Amino acid sequence: MIKKFIDKLRGLASPRKPVSPFGKRQEVPVSEHGIDPKLVDERANTVVRTLKQAGFEAYIVGGAVRDLLVGLRPKDFDVATNATPEQVKGLFRRAFIIGRRFRIVHVVFGRGREHEVIEVSTFRAYLDNAAAEQVAGNERTSRSELAGMQHAVDASGRVLRDNVWGPQEEDAVRRDFTINAMYYDPETQIVVDYHQGIRDSRERTLRMIGDPATRYREDPVRIIRAIRFSAKLHALGFTLEPRTAAPLATMKQLLADVPQSRLFDEMLKLLQTGHALASIERLQALGLASGIYPLLDVVVQRSAQPLVRAALQDTDRRVGEGKSVAPSFLLACVLWPDVRDGWARLQAGEQRLAPFPALQQAVDEVFQSRIGDVSGGGKLASDMRDIWLMQPRFEKRTGTTPFTLVEQPRFRAAFDFMRLRAETGEIEEVLSDWWQEFSVANDNLRRDMVDGVRAEQSQRGRVQRAPRPEGQAPRARAPRTSEQEPQDDRAGAPAGEADSNAPEAEGVSSAPRKRRRRRRSGGAGREEGDRGAPPAEGSGPTRDV
Repeated sequence: MIKKFIDKLRGLASPRKPVSPFGKRQEVPVSEHGIDPKLVDERANTVVRTLKQAGFEAYIVGGAVRDLLVGLRPKDFDVATNATPEQVKGLFRRAFIIGRRFRIVHVVFGRGREHEVIEVSTFRAYLDNAAAEQVAGNERTSRSELAGMQHAVDASGRVLRDNVWGPQEEDAVRRDFTINAMYYDPETQIVVDYHQGIRDSRERTLRMIGDPATRYREDPVRIIRAIRFSAKLHALGFTLEPRTAAPLATMKQLLADVPQSRLFDEMLKLLQTGHALASIERLQALGLASGIYPLLDVVVQRSAQPLVRAALQDTDRRVGEGKSVAPSFLLACVLWPDVRDGWARLQAGEQRLAPFPALQQAVDEVFQSRIGDVSGGGKLASDMRDIWLMQPRFEKRTGTTPFTLVEQPRFRAAFDFMRLRAETGEIEEVLSDWWQEFSVANDNLRRDMVDGVRAEQSQRGRVQRAPRPEGQAPRARAPRTSEQEPQDDRAGAPAGEADSNAPEAEGVSSAPRKRRRRRRSGGAGREEGDRGAPPAEGSGPTRDV
């Protein structure tokens, strides 16, 4: 004791040991954390139990533990283990290894639309990025160079390959936020916490593990994740720690090197997890309203427009009710002004395109300018096209169009889109109400509804010509020359026949009037009145597409 005191006075005291980046392992019992085991998905329990029975460590990890701690039922469950991806795959009948940057295993339960995926990852080692292999390009340009690498970074320090396995304490420090770095064993009900995640959960703090700027540099997508977690947990009182929030706006340019497909997926997570409006508010509040991803910039810019805001609110509501949502619907609403304006321009411009070709070309232009090749040829693009191309068909409520349209696979999405247009005043609500009734009616009522529209349109078509104001003389007609006489009797009556009933204007000599040519028939077999309803204000031209 005396020697230590003397050494301290002389300045010879031994230096303090550096704080370990791995934190201190704490095993928190259920009496402290209070997690309700009934909130844990039985399929996640099955995965953990199977891995432990095979002799491996296994825990529920990440956001599921975070949600369980605050009393929420997680929508997704992830499992972490010390088994390698190949070992995990060998334990389950339907398991698939995916990913190159991070190799993980998807264990699939059920089939079809009711299937559920439990994502299983292997504990990863904590490695110094300075010791990693470095490539000059990015994920796309250095693909061949990255083929045999397990740990690689690009010139900015962004991790491109991270498949070196390690112990649990190293895996914990690799995770982003303290509240996402806890491990829950559903059998023993113990929570393993290395970085004070339970404390931060109680204090409602979102705190990055380690130096925030370094962590954002390692993976710039953490910038978007910070926004998403902040929006999701804002209603529960969570706030970003100032030190975690400070570098967000200044480091967003790092996202330029992230593959577009990954940014597209992260954008969809922002908008489809039930907190789309809150995410946009957080982006604006933190100075990230632009510069993250071009399409997300458009969403933020147009979030106050009635149609887009209604779509965002509708998406949040459906997620809250446990209903499925499709990104195609929301993006179709966001980009509809571009399609609508392009559609009108192509019909009115020099090309004078017919309505349907104009609409098709407008859709192609929007995909090229706004989305590119991220998903232009996939199901999302196909669904968006169907939603847009069906809109003018709703104007046509006679003939066979209503019966065929209501049987289309994407009718419900297209109808919901049209319903939002009506609710925001772009088209008349009577059209939305008619299709709502038609979609649930039986065949007899549907025929009566179509007959009613046909009769209404026929009655509307019998419009009397307005009377000529008193004292106004009719317009004089110039005499027709012989060269102007029609040469083909398909154009009207015989050329020498004149309108003997044409009145004369005062002071103007009588002259044969120019005959009105008869309109040729539009085609055999077409029913009388089989035309689309006149377009409502703001809608496109009517045409059976």
